Amino acid sequence: MIAGIPLEFILFALTLAGIAAFHRHTLVVALAGLCVIVAFKLVVTGFATGPGLHGLALHLDHEWVVLANLFGLLVGFALLAAHFHDSRAPEVLPRFLPDDWKGGFVLLLMVFVLSSFLDNIAAAVIGGTVASAVFRGKVHLGYLVAIVAASNAGGSGSVVGDTTTTMMWIAGVSPSAVLHAYVAAAVATLFFGVLAARQQHRHAPIAPDPAGDVRVDWIRLGIVGFMLLAAIAVNVIINTEFTQWADRFPFIGVAIWIALLASAPLRRPAWKQVPDAIKGSLFLLSLVLAASLMPVETLPAASWQTALGLGYISAVFDNIPLTALALKQGGHDWGMLAYAVGFGGSMIWFGSSAGVALSNLFPESRSVGAWIRQGWHVAVAYPLGFFALLWLLGWQPEATRATAADVRPSLPIWTASR
Repeated sequence: MIAGIPLEFILFALTLAGIAAFHRHTLVVALAGLCVIVAFKLVVTGFATGPGLHGLALHLDHEWVVLANLFGLLVGFALLAAHFHDSRAPEVLPRFLPDDWKGGFVLLLMVFVLSSFLDNIAAAVIGGTVASAVFRGKVHLGYLVAIVAASNAGGSGSVVGDTTTTMMWIAGVSPSAVLHAYVAAAVATLFFGVLAARQQHRHAPIAPDPAGDVRVDWIRLGIVGFMLLAAIAVNVIINTEFTQWADRFPFIGVAIWIALLASAPLRRPAWKQVPDAIKGSLFLLSLVLAASLMPVETLPAASWQTALGLGYISAVFDNIPLTALALKQGGHDWGMLAYAVGFGGSMIWFGSSAGVALSNLFPESRSVGAWIRQGWHVAVAYPLGFFALLWLLGWQPEATRATAADVRPSLPIWTASR
């Protein structure tokens, strides 16, 4: 303890500060921070699962499914984005989008809707790919922040749109109990969406309608659809029919790669994208694993104040163990909590897996200072949406059937807002 704060938290905070200060060396800083934290746990405190190497092995046994799924999704969706880009479908979209700032706003709404039934990583990656095409490669950083925020907002009210809401569903929370998260998500999206779209329009207007006949590669577009359908189908089947297996194997990440490799004879994936995608993925996995080692055995009493605070914590802290602890605790308003831990991660680029995935496509976004300065509207939108929901519907706590045995911090897997 230092000033009453466990040293693990201080080491984690120093790691995050290092990432913010040395954003060109984020992977090295994250791995170094993880190694220091693991060494400290090995030598000094031990792990929640036990002391020494045996305790570390048991901890990794709890966490490996989450890590493997995230790795499979992040790298797989990088190749999916390349297929989507090479299909030339994004080049056709200016015909269907308004020609002024409202075109950028409509695109953000599309990302929001996609994320309600797709993985928020996929929605963000598709949104970024389309934005790069319709704005001719000149995408404002504030608009990139808005794409991440729209993907996280869209998944917050759907039990198949975000890892945290899927965890709630598995634990016995009714899908209707998180649906009102869309009240907050809609208010937040309306606020940051208009501002970000105008921001982007001033930076680079939407491209004019394409001249001539752009030939869409429908086979590549079909591969994109096949990969997404495979992930959705496996996610629904596992989490409805075989929940006892959900935290034992990385089904979603494997499904994405099976679909990708099965379709490879039709169109060759852009394998050259893999090294950069692996680097970005290892960065997020380092933070997720480091966060899982923090001693967060208890949360403050369930209240709207706690939910609001968890949203800010989610900008820098893995929201999977936080959600698991909230489920064990019970008594939360699950829709309000889903919005908080889902949307809250949008405020910093590594606060959600969608942000990390998009940073693989746009490396210039890997600056905490620039992300906050250019994407300030998302940080303002978070409390606006939260208090709009609190004012309109109030705090609606609901008990769940979850027990400590039912919910483990390693519960999987359908993406993450992290």
